[in-house]
Amino acid sequence: MKVETRGSSGAKNVLTAEDIERADGIIIAADTKVDKERFRGKRVVEAGVADGIRKPDKLIERIVSEDAPILEMEASETKEETPKQPAFYKHLMNGVSNMLPFVVGGGILIALGFLFGIESHIPGGPDYNRFAEALHTIGGGNAFGLMIPVLAGFIAMSIADRPGLAPGMVGGFMAAQSDAGFIGGMIAGFLAGYIVVFLKSLLKNMPQSLEGIKTILIYPVLSIFFTGMIMFFIVQKPVGMFNTALSGWLSGMGTSNAIILGVILGGMMAVDMGGPINKAAYTFGIAMIADGILTPHAAIMAGGMVPPLGIALATTLFKRKFTKQERDAGKTNYIMGASFITEGAIPFAAADPARVIPSIIVGSAVAGGLSMLFNIGLPAPHGGIFVIPIIEGNPFLYLLAIIIGTVITAIMLGLLKKKVN
Repeated sequence: MKVETRGSSGAKNVLTAEDIERADGIIIAADTKVDKERFRGKRVVEAGVADGIRKPDKLIERIVSEDAPILEMEASETKEETPKQPAFYKHLMNGVSNMLPFVVGGGILIALGFLFGIESHIPGGPDYNRFAEALHTIGGGNAFGLMIPVLAGFIAMSIADRPGLAPGMVGGFMAAQSDAGFIGGMIAGFLAGYIVVFLKSLLKNMPQSLEGIKTILIYPVLSIFFTGMIMFFIVQKPVGMFNTALSGWLSGMGTSNAIILGVILGGMMAVDMGGPINKAAYTFGIAMIADGILTPHAAIMAGGMVPPLGIALATTLFKRKFTKQERDAGKTNYIMGASFITEGAIPFAAADPARVIPSIIVGSAVAGGLSMLFNIGLPAPHGGIFVIPIIEGNPFLYLLAIIIGTVITAIMLGLLKKKVN
């Protein structure tokens, strides 16, 4: 077996043409769109990331038993035999994953600027610092400024391939320049993508001699025109009104409602540990950061850190409840939890879901609720313990919220799990 990985740092251990030729079959375990053109003529099984982790034996068996179909069509024409995730989710995740470097880099640079003072980037202010202004300009004015256009552009590109990128980015930029914001950018991405799909269908019978001008002239002009017009006349104003109302509601939220929201967001991070529910909560937090509301994402990060940390602590305190292999993996989870990598909990949850999943959901929900109770704001969308010094609020109370959630998860695991031989 050879495994090609595709993460935020790009493709690694890439399959060569010789590898593919020698393979009995190909398993694609992905939640985003994957180009399958190079696998034509091979048996191909498609599944979600979760199945790749939890059910690898069943996927391999489909290849070995020759139960999987041979890929014959062009990649762009291939239909997924048993889609594990909705197309909406795959397209959205393609946009979010390409947007994250802008969000993380820009958010941390903005947060570093706040170390000089909350208003240190404002010229003429009492705390003004030229370096802080530069950090805020780079992170907020530029990296964050590209966040929504990139989100929309890559959603559209996932739907319609390269012709979708330009109208998607234009629509996303229009959303970013108005009150439509993050939600408007999502709408722009899907709108642009499906407009291009419609244009492709409409123009598929054009003479072959005019084929070359489609991608360089017809698609860009028509798709940008229609996307822009719909955004300008239909989408921007109502979505902007909704965003304004939502921001006002969150800003004026009472303590009890804030705690409930924190409990829900924190718990969502532990339900599927990197799956659609986790990503929905994380995406909501990023949208709130883009609108200047920082407390929801602090609850989200606390909830996302607890599952691996709680499991790691449980493997340390209740060694008889875990195998040696699990105890060794638990040590790694200290690092993954501290770095806000919730996926470290997945192997434990897959092995014993009935006991592990309730334990981590409760711990994460408590951490999220306490974060909102303590009124903690997080300007950086990622980083774990490394960005705690730049939070808004008391960093020790934020650590306390994470620690309490971690201890609750560890104790529940210690009580629920049975001893192993």
